[in-house]
Parts: sequence; C-alpha cells; structure tokens
Amino acid sequence: MEIIHIHHPHQFHKFDFPPLVMALGYFDGVHLGHQKVIGKAKEIAVKSGMKSAVMTFDPHPSVVLGKSVRHVEYITPLKDKIRFISGLKIDYLFVVHFTVNFANLLPQEFVDQYIIGLNVKHAVAGFDFTYGRMGKGTMETLPFHSREQFGYTVVPKLSSRDEKISSTLIRSLIREGRTEELPDLLGRFYSIKGTVVHGDKRGRTIGFPTANIELTDEYILPPVGVYAVRIRINEQWFEGVCNVGYKPTFNQVNPDKPSIEVHIFRFEQEIYGEEVTVEWHMRLRNEKKFAGIEQLVSQIEKDRQAALQYFKKNSV
Repeated sequence: MEIIHIHHPHQFHKFDFPPLVMALGYFDGVHLGHQKVIGKAKEIAVKSGMKSAVMTFDPHPSVVLGKSVRHVEYITPLKDKIRFISGLKIDYLFVVHFTVNFANLLPQEFVDQYIIGLNVKHAVAGFDFTYGRMGKGTMETLPFHSREQFGYTVVPKLSSRDEKISSTLIRSLIREGRTEELPDLLGRFYSIKGTVVHGDKRGRTIGFPTANIELTDEYILPPVGVYAVRIRINEQWFEGVCNVGYKPTFNQVNPDKPSIEVHIFRFEQEIYGEEVTVEWHMRLRNEKKFAGIEQLVSQIEKDRQAALQYFKKNSV
C-alpha cells in the first residue's frame, strides 16, 4: 500500500494517479462499518480494473475545530489505522492533514480538489459522510458536486444488536470498561501499543511481577480496574491480568496518569524497552484499596484464576 500524506493546498494532478475507486471517511477504529465501506471500494476497484484507495484525515476534526467534545484520544491512532487499512489490501492511502484552511473548503472545492483532482472515478462512503465547510456536503449533494466526473456508492449503516456500529459507540464501551463487547463492533478485541518501562518493581517482591506499559500513542484507556488481557511480545501472544489504576494500597497517586501493569502468566523474560501490544478481553473488577499486602496478594491470585478460567472458556 502506498501512503500519501497531503497538506492543503496540495500540488497533485489527476495524471499523478491511475483511475481510483476511493473510500472516504475518518475511520477511527477501522470497525466493521468502516471495513464494509473500504471493502465495497476494493470490490468495485477489482471489478472495474481500477486501483483501490482510502482517504482519511489527521488529526481528528474536533481537535482542530474546537468542538465541545474533542477526540484527542483514539481507538486507532494514525499508525494503527494505517496498519489495519493496509491489512485490507488497499493500493493507496491518502492521509489529509486536517487544518482550519482545509475545513473551510466549500463542498464543491473539496470535490474538485480532493476527488476529481486525484483522479477518483468512483467514490464510496457511509450514508452519514459529510464534506466541505460546516459539513454542508452530504451523500445527497455528492451527485451535484461530482460534475458527472465520477460515480459513487452510498453504504448504509451497519448495526449490531439494533445499534449502529460507530466510533462513538465503541468509545463509550471502552470508557465503560465493556471490553468484551467490542469484537462484535471492531471485528477484533480492542488493543493498545506501548513500551515496557521500569516501574517500582514491587510486584516481584510479592510473587506477581508485572510489565509496566508506557503508551506509545494517544489511546482511549478503559476505566481503572483489573482486566483479563493478552499481551503480544516479539510476535508471540501470552495471557495475563492487567491493572489500570493508581495503586491505592501503596498510596501511589498520580491524578494525571494511571499506570498500566500486566502480570503475564508463565513468563520470566526481561523485556524492558520492548514494544508490546495489550489486547483487552474482560473487566474482572474495580480497583480496590486493601488493608495490607496479604489481602492484595490473595486478591491478585483470585484475579489470576478468574482470567485463567476466562481464557480456558474463550480460547483464542
């Protein structure tokens, strides 16, 4: 997949690209609804002998436009989004740097410069995709703005359990800790990437060493608590329990940043400095403050057994 970063105003011309079938959207999460849009673009491209393309935007428009709800944390930060879209076997990915000047394009200007101007012969988007200043361009206005230069396909909403699959729904489930429900929407478990860093090493003194994870990007984190997780280290997956929180038993409180610590089952390697992926499966309990170390150790063992039972029942 060829990745093309575009800054407005761009200097590309139609002849810089072969005829394209392009999926349009922000695509945070690359969830099943997004995959349906991108899959439709690829299907049309294959049938028509054209190249497939996806256009996305970075950062999230809400950050640039000062919306009351700012999406500064992502389901899939740009690196992850690129990786997932690449896995869908797309030929071109256009990443448009979202700025105030770009946001102020009239709908016709957006279509002229970013669809017709990039040699797009067929555009594909979800039914609720908008474009141009204040989102005045919609899939209903696209035929008019197309100047009859390209065809288009509108992908209807995709639902799960009578709810529209959306990034908004996925965000709310992550923030509520309902991680076991996410595969029905994402097509996979929610995951984050981070680097293993040195912590206070208290876990190993009580028989439960942990890998302290420092996030490598602006991910949405589930709420504080204990979770059954899998962790990927050097291309290999391991099971474990993860504590997200502020370690109240040890009075270690950093109100700005919860710690992420994974106790990995049947694992004894030194992995400081390694980049790992944490895959969130099921919330086991809230974070608690214990009266002493013995109570804490007893609870961690219960958490370990609960996670082992979970993975035994839900072998991945």
